[in-house]
Amino acid sequence: MRELPPLLLPLLRSNTVGELLAWLYLHPEDEYSTTDLARRTGASQPTVSREADRFAAAGLTKERRHGNLRLIRADTDTIVARPLTDLLAVAFGPAAVLPPLLQSIPGIEEAYIYGSWAARHANRPGPIPRDVDVLVVGSADEDELYDAAREAERILGREVDISRISSASWATDLEDPFVTSLRSKPLHPLIRNRSTT
Repeated sequence: MRELPPLLLPLLRSNTVGELLAWLYLHPEDEYSTTDLARRTGASQPTVSREADRFAAAGLTKERRHGNLRLIRADTDTIVARPLTDLLAVAFGPAAVLPPLLQSIPGIEEAYIYGSWAARHANRPGPIPRDVDVLVVGSADEDELYDAAREAERILGREVDISRISSASWATDLEDPFVTSLRSKPLHPLIRNRSTT
Protein backbone atom coordinates (compact mmCIF):
# COMPACT_ATOMS: atom_id res chain seq x y z
CA MET A 1 0.00 0.00 0.00
CA ARG A 2 1.37 3.39 -0.99
CA GLU A 3 2.16 5.80 1.83
CA LEU A 4 0.21 9.07 1.81
CA PRO A 5 2.08 12.38 1.50
CA PRO A 6 2.97 13.63 4.98
CA LEU A 7 0.82 16.32 6.55
CA LEU A 8 3.96 17.71 8.20
CA LEU A 9 5.33 18.70 4.77
CA PRO A 10 3.08 17.64 1.87
CA LEU A 11 5.77 18.63 -0.64
CA LEU A 12 7.49 15.33 0.15
CA ARG A 13 6.38 11.88 -0.94
CA SER A 14 6.32 10.30 2.52
CA ASN A 15 7.21 10.63 6.19
CA THR A 16 10.12 8.29 5.49
CA VAL A 17 11.64 10.72 2.97
CA GLY A 18 11.21 13.57 5.46
CA GLU A 19 12.78 11.67 8.33
CA LEU A 20 15.73 10.47 6.24
CA LEU A 21 16.45 13.95 4.94
CA ALA A 22 16.05 15.39 8.45
CA TRP A 23 18.65 12.99 9.87
CA LEU A 24 21.04 13.92 7.07
CA TYR A 25 20.52 17.69 6.98
CA LEU A 26 20.14 18.31 10.71
CA HIS A 27 23.36 16.38 11.41
CA PRO A 28 25.41 17.52 8.38
CA GLU A 29 28.73 16.70 10.03
CA ASP A 30 27.80 13.02 10.31
CA GLU A 31 27.85 10.19 7.79
CA TYR A 32 25.30 7.40 8.02
CA SER A 33 25.18 3.93 6.57
CA THR A 34 21.89 2.81 5.06
CA THR A 35 21.60 0.31 7.92
CA ASP A 36 22.01 3.08 10.50
CA LEU A 37 19.44 5.29 8.76
CA ALA A 38 17.01 2.36 8.62
CA ARG A 39 17.44 1.78 12.37
CA ARG A 40 17.00 5.47 13.19
CA THR A 41 13.88 5.98 11.08
CA GLY A 42 12.23 2.56 11.32
CA ALA A 43 12.27 2.25 7.52
CA SER A 44 13.35 -0.95 5.80
CA GLN A 45 16.89 -1.26 4.46
CA PRO A 46 15.68 -1.55 0.81
CA THR A 47 13.55 1.59 1.22
CA VAL A 48 16.48 3.55 2.63
CA SER A 49 18.74 2.37 -0.20
CA ARG A 50 16.16 3.35 -2.80
CA GLU A 51 15.66 6.82 -1.28
CA ALA A 52 19.43 7.28 -0.93
CA ASP A 53 19.74 6.61 -4.67
CA ARG A 54 17.13 9.32 -5.34
CA PHE A 55 18.82 11.81 -3.01
CA ALA A 56 22.19 11.24 -4.69
CA ALA A 57 20.70 11.55 -8.20
CA ALA A 58 19.11 14.87 -7.17
CA GLY A 59 22.40 16.18 -5.77
CA LEU A 60 21.09 16.35 -2.20
CA THR A 61 23.64 13.97 -0.70
CA LYS A 62 27.27 12.95 -0.98
CA GLU A 63 28.39 9.36 -0.66
CA ARG A 64 31.55 7.41 -0.14
CA ARG A 65 32.36 3.76 0.24
CA HIS A 66 34.23 2.28 3.16
CA GLY A 67 34.62 -1.38 2.32
CA ASN A 68 31.09 -2.67 1.84
CA LEU A 69 29.55 0.28 3.68
CA ARG A 70 27.80 3.01 1.75
CA LEU A 71 28.19 6.18 3.81
CA ILE A 72 25.81 9.06 3.12
CA ARG A 73 25.83 12.68 4.25
CA ALA A 74 23.99 15.85 3.31
CA ASP A 75 25.49 17.95 0.53
CA THR A 76 25.45 21.34 2.23
CA ASP A 77 27.22 23.09 -0.66
CA THR A 78 24.10 23.37 -2.81
CA ILE A 79 21.81 26.36 -3.20
CA VAL A 80 18.89 24.41 -1.68
CA ALA A 81 20.76 23.24 1.44
CA ARG A 82 19.90 26.13 3.78
CA PRO A 83 16.18 26.45 2.90
CA LEU A 84 15.79 22.66 2.86
CA THR A 85 17.44 22.41 6.28
CA ASP A 86 15.08 25.08 7.65
CA LEU A 87 12.00 23.30 6.26
CA LEU A 88 13.17 19.94 7.57
CA ALA A 89 13.87 21.40 11.03
CA VAL A 90 10.33 22.71 11.27
CA ALA A 91 8.58 19.70 9.75
CA PHE A 92 10.59 16.57 10.62
CA GLY A 93 13.26 17.98 12.93
CA PRO A 94 11.82 16.70 16.20
CA ALA A 95 12.29 13.07 15.11
CA ALA A 96 15.95 13.68 14.20
CA VAL A 97 17.01 16.23 16.82
CA LEU A 98 15.48 14.88 20.03
CA PRO A 99 16.83 11.30 20.12
CA PRO A 100 20.54 12.26 20.33
CA LEU A 101 19.77 14.92 22.96
CA LEU A 102 17.78 12.51 25.13
CA GLN A 103 19.94 9.39 24.70
CA SER A 104 22.77 10.98 26.66
CA ILE A 105 20.55 11.59 29.71
CA PRO A 106 20.60 8.81 32.33
CA GLY A 107 17.30 7.54 33.70
CA ILE A 108 15.25 7.70 30.50
CA GLU A 109 13.60 4.35 29.79
CA GLU A 110 11.27 5.52 27.02
CA ALA A 111 10.52 8.82 25.28
CA TYR A 112 7.78 9.82 22.87
CA ILE A 113 6.54 12.86 21.01
CA TYR A 114 2.83 13.34 21.57
CA GLY A 115 0.28 16.04 20.80
CA SER A 116 -0.15 17.89 17.51
CA TRP A 117 3.24 16.98 16.01
CA ALA A 118 2.65 13.25 16.59
CA ALA A 119 -0.88 13.58 15.20
CA ARG A 120 0.34 15.26 11.99
CA HIS A 121 3.09 12.65 11.65
CA ALA A 122 0.34 10.01 11.85
CA ASN A 123 -1.44 11.97 9.06
CA ARG A 124 -4.25 13.18 11.28
CA PRO A 125 -5.49 16.52 9.90
CA GLY A 126 -5.02 19.77 11.76
CA PRO A 127 -3.01 22.97 11.83
CA ILE A 128 0.77 23.04 11.58
CA PRO A 129 2.16 22.26 15.06
CA ARG A 130 3.48 25.30 16.88
CA ASP A 131 5.30 23.34 19.57
CA VAL A 132 6.60 19.87 20.32
CA ASP A 133 5.37 17.90 23.32
CA VAL A 134 7.65 15.16 24.64
CA LEU A 135 6.93 12.49 27.24
CA VAL A 136 9.89 10.98 29.07
CA VAL A 137 9.31 7.79 31.04
CA GLY A 138 11.76 7.13 33.86
CA SER A 139 13.71 9.00 36.48
CA ALA A 140 15.74 11.46 34.40
CA ASP A 141 16.95 14.62 36.09
CA GLU A 142 14.55 17.56 35.48
CA ASP A 143 17.42 20.01 34.94
CA GLU A 144 18.96 17.81 32.25
CA LEU A 145 15.57 17.49 30.54
CA TYR A 146 15.17 21.27 30.69
CA ASP A 147 18.60 21.77 29.08
CA ALA A 148 17.75 19.25 26.34
CA ALA A 149 14.47 21.05 25.64
CA ARG A 150 16.21 24.43 25.32
CA GLU A 151 18.83 22.97 22.95
CA ALA A 152 16.09 21.37 20.85
CA GLU A 153 14.26 24.72 20.74
CA ARG A 154 17.41 26.43 19.48
CA ILE A 155 17.72 23.95 16.60
CA LEU A 156 14.03 23.55 15.79
CA GLY A 157 12.95 27.16 16.16
CA ARG A 158 9.88 26.28 18.22
CA GLU A 159 8.91 25.58 21.81
CA VAL A 160 9.70 22.10 23.16
CA ASP A 161 7.92 20.94 26.32
CA ILE A 162 9.15 17.82 28.10
CA SER A 163 6.96 16.06 30.68
CA ARG A 164 8.34 13.30 32.86
CA ILE A 165 6.41 10.36 34.31
CA SER A 166 7.67 7.44 36.37
CA SER A 167 7.90 4.07 34.69
CA ALA A 168 5.51 2.63 37.28
CA SER A 169 2.87 5.28 36.52
CA TRP A 170 3.27 4.80 32.76
CA ALA A 171 2.93 1.03 33.06
CA THR A 172 0.09 0.79 35.58
CA ASP A 173 -1.72 4.09 36.14
CA LEU A 174 -4.70 3.53 33.84
CA GLU A 175 -6.86 5.78 36.05
CA ASP A 176 -4.76 8.88 35.37
CA PRO A 177 -6.56 10.99 32.71
CA PHE A 178 -3.21 12.23 31.31
CA VAL A 179 -1.90 8.68 30.80
CA THR A 180 -5.23 7.48 29.40
CA SER A 181 -5.34 10.40 26.96
CA LEU A 182 -1.75 9.85 25.81
CA ARG A 183 -2.28 6.15 25.22
CA SER A 184 -5.37 6.83 23.09
CA LYS A 185 -3.61 9.22 20.69
CA PRO A 186 -0.60 8.99 18.36
CA LEU A 187 2.81 8.65 19.99
CA HIS A 188 6.01 8.94 17.99
CA PRO A 189 8.78 6.91 19.67
CA LEU A 190 12.13 8.58 20.32
CA ILE A 191 13.57 6.01 22.76
CA ARG A 192 11.95 2.64 23.43
CA ASN A 193 12.44 0.26 26.34
CA ARG A 194 15.96 1.31 27.24
CA SER A 195 17.27 -0.21 30.42
CA THR A 196 18.48 2.36 32.93
CA THR A 197 20.96 0.00 34.58
